[in-house]
Amino acid sequence: MTHYKRPGSRLRRPFILGLTGSIGMGKSTAATMFEREGVPVFDADAEVHRLQGPGGALVAAIEARFPGTTGPRGVDRQELGRRVLGNRHELAALEAIVHPAVGRAQKKFLARHRARDVVVLDIPLLFEKGGWHRVGAVAVVTAPMWIQRKRVLRRPGMTNAKFKAIRGLQVPDRVKRARADFLIETGRPKSETHRQIRRIASCFHAQ
Repeated sequence: MTHYKRPGSRLRRPFILGLTGSIGMGKSTAATMFEREGVPVFDADAEVHRLQGPGGALVAAIEARFPGTTGPRGVDRQELGRRVLGNRHELAALEAIVHPAVGRAQKKFLARHRARDVVVLDIPLLFEKGGWHRVGAVAVVTAPMWIQRKRVLRRPGMTNAKFKAIRGLQVPDRVKRARADFLIETGRPKSETHRQIRRIASCFHAQ
């Protein structure tokens, strides 16, 4: 079921819908469904991959701060993750390199789509880093915890310990759900999830 808890009191053009959700909740799938509905999506994770990929703008800076974490294919995300996960000081150093670059890309995205009715900012740490202050409404992607665990532990290189550490850095799902304007439930057939997203997208067209 889709829940809308408040009217769009911060209407502007484009209306900015923040999309977020904890690891393994199906946020990437939801983002793809918004794109199918014709809604432009800024994918913060994809931008990070681009910036850290082969020839990426941040590869040199990351190598300088975290020697041995890059190569011909760009940043070795497994190795970099091993260096920063569980170490708040090192994680903060990485974020100081990455976040400003992602912010600049996000501004360009908004400028490019300024004539649209609605755009989506797909940001994993929307609540954790305060990004929810800068959007008009928040959609939280959620699923039962057993589904989340099953999805995450299928990922290459993932362990129970790593999963626990990542969850420790994220606002709990129950808190995100309580603060959401919309809930997108992915622990059900994809056709039902898509119907939820279609209803959400229709709320903001031609306002």
